[in-house]
Amino acid sequence: MTIKADVVHRNARIHTLVPAQPRASVLLVADGRIAAIGDEQLLEQVQGAPEVVDHGGAVLMPGLVDVHNHHMIAGRADLFELQLDPTADLPALLHAIRDWSAELAPDAWVVGGGWGIGMIPELSHPKVLGALDAAAGGRPVLLRDDSCHNRWVSSAALAFAGIDAEFPDPTDGTVVRDPYTAAPVGLLFEAAVAPVEHAYLASAPPTVEQDAAACRRGVEILHTFGITAFQDAAASLPMLKALKHLDGTGQLDAWVVTSLQINDNIFGTQPIGQELIDQREAYRSPHHRPDFVKIFLDGVPPARTASFLEPYLPDDVHGAEWQGKTAMSQSELTEWLLRVAGQGLSAKIHSTGDRAVRMSLDAIAAVRAAGHTANRFQIAHGNFIADDDQHRLVELDVIADISPPLWYPGDIVQALRCCLPRDRVERLHPNRNLLDAGVLVAGGSDWPVVPAPNPWHGIQGLVTRADPTGAFPGQLWPEQAISLYEAVYAYTLGAARAMSTDDVTGSLETGKFADFVVLDRDPFAVPIDQVAGTTVEQTWFAGRKVYELIRAE
Repeated sequence: MTIKADVVHRNARIHTLVPAQPRASVLLVADGRIAAIGDEQLLEQVQGAPEVVDHGGAVLMPGLVDVHNHHMIAGRADLFELQLDPTADLPALLHAIRDWSAELAPDAWVVGGGWGIGMIPELSHPKVLGALDAAAGGRPVLLRDDSCHNRWVSSAALAFAGIDAEFPDPTDGTVVRDPYTAAPVGLLFEAAVAPVEHAYLASAPPTVEQDAAACRRGVEILHTFGITAFQDAAASLPMLKALKHLDGTGQLDAWVVTSLQINDNIFGTQPIGQELIDQREAYRSPHHRPDFVKIFLDGVPPARTASFLEPYLPDDVHGAEWQGKTAMSQSELTEWLLRVAGQGLSAKIHSTGDRAVRMSLDAIAAVRAAGHTANRFQIAHGNFIADDDQHRLVELDVIADISPPLWYPGDIVQALRCCLPRDRVERLHPNRNLLDAGVLVAGGSDWPVVPAPNPWHGIQGLVTRADPTGAFPGQLWPEQAISLYEAVYAYTLGAARAMSTDDVTGSLETGKFADFVVLDRDPFAVPIDQVAGTTVEQTWFAGRKVYELIRAE
């Protein structure tokens, strides 16, 4: 028997993620798909004179998959915006803002983000607003925190948005105010960010080409980490248009699944809900599948906007009994999930607190009871899941989207310890329990909530429950550690299954597309504390090399 191949990849140590054939040394590619995979004997069956790529014994494995990121936002930030250090203190933040502003026109917006959510108490002081105004030279400032749920803005930005002492807090948001005058201090939480986002977008609406450039830059950065498929967790109409433009011009080198926003408290997206859903098919393309919706059910714990079954630590603003709140009632959530399931859509539900997780499961139970068994449901983040609810994920066929990597000590875990009892923070991400129960666990980054979408830090941390950078000591709930194979699976075939792209990617087997990475080491053969240092030498998508590391001389 002969095999037609355009390209022969040989002399490689291949991890396939296919249990029946876990290892191989030769990969044959025809028309972008895997024509065959096996050992050197395959070479005798190759028809014609294909291109031969000798990998010199290098390690190959499937392209990595990121189940949760915000690639257009991240790409735009890299191209056009001020990027702040989430560990920076106030003087360092103001210095960065001052330097960036000095290069701008007097009326330009200072836009960017990345300041650490742990800075909220200090930025809440009324005098800080004046320091921000001075650093920006009086310009309007819009800076997202490292969760992307909150904003630090200047007096000029507040004025453009019409937010003053008389402005009422929106239902699902908070304007942080001077306790004596009620004047805004420049911090906005959740839905309160929308007026400023709208004011900024109105000042300079991006073109389709600019949005496409941002998407393309996001994909390019993902390629440097070996990621060839991903799910954008909060899609807008401009994003759909940008992806259609890229794929139509042969520039979309990744499998992209988008999550159409049903509600929006943090991005200023318009349109949302059914109006956005109704337009999705016009933007479907060979590499883009607009097959999910996104519901923001709660916020983030450090801002006390996540919804919990038990109270936060007491503070002067919320008192001793505050448990957070949700953006939808139980009936509203259930109605939305039933509606989208009836349209053949799957759903990603942002649920960071354990009460939000329980509400999500209750709503999904109603959908399953109504006969909708094929739709995928992802609990996004799944940081806190009550013991009584963990088994329900497998019973209801619910996927745990674990992102960002918070299963080891770090900045965000420190911020959690400031707002939640320590014993609850120490029970963050019950990944071992979920896997043992049979839950599909899918890895994601939530980039740019984390500075880089590096899956290897998350993979090592899943195994060690320790900070892979060594900056933060100790382990976080080490009993929840999982195996290296389970961790790699979560960032490859597990994530592909979660977003319904396992028909084309996630493993290396005949018929799937030739999406793979070439690594500088074998992660299965090195000590676990060296896994996070894994470097991607090459990334291949649909049989084409789309990234190659250029080493300094």
